[in-house]
Parts: sequence; structure tokens; C-alpha cells
Amino acid sequence: MDFEFFSQTDTGRLRTNNEDSVAVDAAGGVVVLADGMGGYNAGEVASQMACDFICGELVRWLNEASQSASDADVKRAMDICVDNANRAIFNAANSNPNYAGMGTTLVLAVCRAGRVLIGHIGDSRAYRWRAGQLQQITKDHSLLQEQIDAGILTPEQAAVSANKNLVTRAVGVEDYVLLETRTHELQSGDIVMMCSDGLSDMLEDREIAEVMARHTTLPELGAALIAAANEAGGRDNIAVTLIRAQGAPEQPAKTWWPFRRLGSPS
Repeated sequence: MDFEFFSQTDTGRLRTNNEDSVAVDAAGGVVVLADGMGGYNAGEVASQMACDFICGELVRWLNEASQSASDADVKRAMDICVDNANRAIFNAANSNPNYAGMGTTLVLAVCRAGRVLIGHIGDSRAYRWRAGQLQQITKDHSLLQEQIDAGILTPEQAAVSANKNLVTRAVGVEDYVLLETRTHELQSGDIVMMCSDGLSDMLEDREIAEVMARHTTLPELGAALIAAANEAGGRDNIAVTLIRAQGAPEQPAKTWWPFRRLGSPS
């Protein structure tokens, strides 16, 4: 299975600086998107540190591990890379007054034959577009999501809440953070869209799906999604990455064990 990639960020209509960052290594099949937070330029620093560090270290590990690494191995490598990035950002925030309080949300993808491993922290999201249907495949680490899960708010009430930006998990804010990771099966033609809340806060899922249905090339689609978010207000920075799966997934090789296990029947 082959993968096509696209990424773009935009400052939006109200901000003067861009605290969203993306990193894509097409050869390694790794995509990282981060939405920074913090005073001065600290948000930019945190998101760029997360993208550069995680993408670089994870691709290096994947190159060394080759295709023999299991999904469990890759998830463990994702955990380690995110933990190291978290500690680097946390230490920088606590050693430089200009960076005090900085942190970043994160969504991370590792593409493998017939599947994608998605890890995320905070309210940056991943969606899967398949056969004209859009499905959100991450769940926000946010106060609003916790209130929805507890039945305190309905999704409709949450959409107009003033607490949209309160995340319950972020990279670099504490000395430890938990990456939530899931494996998602892919079919030829599927598109995985990752975005910052500058897109998902401006557009309902229905509106995102309408944009995705109107465009076939990834550059056109990415530009159209950003344009739609800006037309809806563009209140925050906008980051979008797109991954399209193409071709049939590879069949896993059969493992032949030539020796009988002890205690097994002849």
C-alpha cells in the first residue's frame, strides 16, 4: 500500500503569529501535527519542538527497526519519542522565563501496510474519510469532552460553550503525559485528515465532509478546508495534514515454525 501526503498551516484571520506546526516524512510514513500554547512566542517554540523531535526520532527508529517491527513495537517507540519530547519542552519551559507555561497539543500518525497508528494528546484531531463518510477517530482530551461523556452537556451545547480551549492533557505542561494510541484499518482510497482546533472549532463535521466530497486532489482539498475555516471566522491558527492510502494492503508473511512445541500433540 502506498501513501500520498499533504500538509499546510495558516495563521487565520485574527492571529498575527502561527503557533501550529506540522512535520511530514513521506518515506518513513510519519506525520506529526501540533498546536502550541503559551505567552510571547512560546507556543510556536513548543509545537515546533514537538514536531521536529518526534518526527526525527521516530523516523530514525523506524529505519533501524525495518518492517520486522510489530505494531506493539511501533506504539512503544511512539510513547518513548513523545515522552522525550515532553520532557524537553517541560525542561525548556522551566529554565527560560520567556517559555514559562508553554505546551502543545499533538496528533501523530505512523502509516503501515493496510493500517495507520494514530496517537494524540489534547484536542487536535484525526478523521477518516471513506466512501463519502467522515468519521472522527480520536476523542478530545478536553473539559468539554469530559462533560459530554458525563452527560453534563450535549454535543450541541458543547459546540457553543465558552470552554472550548480547555484541554485536560498537553505536551510539555507536566513532566509526564500519556499518549493515547489506536490502530485503524485502511482501505484503498481512504483519507486520514489530521487538524488543529482552528479547523474543527470553525467547521462542523458535516461541513468538513461537504468540503471533502467536492475535491479529489490533496492540495486542493487542504486549501479548501483552510479557506472554509477562514470563511467561518478564522479565529485561530489552522493546521491540516492529509494522508491518502492507495493500492491493496500487503498480505502478512506466514511464519513457519519447524519445531513442535513441548507438550503439543504429535
